[in-house]
Amino acid sequence: MSTDQLIESDPTHDGAGDESARRPGARRASSQRESDAVQFSDSLTAGHLPPFTAIGLLVVCVVGVFLVSQLAHSFSILSWVVISVIAYLALHYVVSRSVEGRRRAFDRFARDLVTLAFLLALVPLVSLIWETVSQGAARFDWQFFTKSMYGVIGDDGGAGHAVQGTLIVTAIATLISVPIGLLTAVYLVEYGRGKLASAITLLVDVMTGIPSIVAGLFAYALFVLVVGVANATMGITGAVALCVLMIPYIVRSSEEMLQLVPKSLREASYALGVPKWRTILKVVIPTALSGIVSGVVLGIARVIGETAPLLITAGFVDWKNPDPVNGAMATLPVFVYKQYMTPGVPQAPYYARAWTGALTLILIVMVLNLLGRLIAARFAPHTSRK
Repeated sequence: MSTDQLIESDPTHDGAGDESARRPGARRASSQRESDAVQFSDSLTAGHLPPFTAIGLLVVCVVGVFLVSQLAHSFSILSWVVISVIAYLALHYVVSRSVEGRRRAFDRFARDLVTLAFLLALVPLVSLIWETVSQGAARFDWQFFTKSMYGVIGDDGGAGHAVQGTLIVTAIATLISVPIGLLTAVYLVEYGRGKLASAITLLVDVMTGIPSIVAGLFAYALFVLVVGVANATMGITGAVALCVLMIPYIVRSSEEMLQLVPKSLREASYALGVPKWRTILKVVIPTALSGIVSGVVLGIARVIGETAPLLITAGFVDWKNPDPVNGAMATLPVFVYKQYMTPGVPQAPYYARAWTGALTLILIVMVLNLLGRLIAARFAPHTSRK
């Protein structure tokens, strides 16, 4: 019996499939498409390495390279780490390609490279923190923050006068820099047009790259002209030097934040008849306030550890001087520099105080960053709908 007769005699067969049954090429094409789809799906989902494969291969490479270097009597930590990393990258790629295919293997290889770059970036940071904490924890006590170095030779004493001077000088610099930097940014974004705005932008860019020692010399020369050489070394002179370094950062960060405010907010305010100055004060600045605060905190962190300008302008004394316009004032960066570069006998107490001063600076910067994040989160605009 022929194929056509079998089809006609089948009671379950309807006439709708006659055309497809008489075209075997269509069925073969459909089967090929289904096979390609299955193969494509398998290439994406089939063959996965267990989650612990990367850690296991890393352990194998580290131990293997260590044993080989011990047998060869040529062990060094640097070569051990470098060869272990290279062996791990190669072995992980080969294993992944044999199990998961080329695409997933290359994806894992790129992920390993990114992870390696991240770890390399962490090495100096972790090393710095570890060294500073381990060396500075010995003198990190209440005496260090309350006593000064007046009349102290050798052990004892502290950096209370330097911490006080740093807070005073930085506070004055912040009070001067924030209004000037913020108003300059508002002018550049909202009003600045033409050659004047271009000239201000150029000056801000130039000031961003000014060396700190130049800022210190400028402030000192300015106060020499005003009050004379004998009275130019004081806390307010150091604050002005820090302002020269701080203002460009505040201008740049505030300008970027103000430019991110949508124009629709300004236009909506103008449509309600609100004048431009009030729109800037009530709409634009509050919307960008979180970013502005972050920029201010970064500016403070940028200048609080400066040594060269304060060494020239604020000077150094061994006692507490809370008056920024009368006499030299000790600051923490200069205190660290003096303790480390001109130690007495014995030298160990001076080095210990220097490391503790460095640790204190790091902690102050960390506290400022945390405070800036809290303020930024508090004043961040809430755009979610309830």
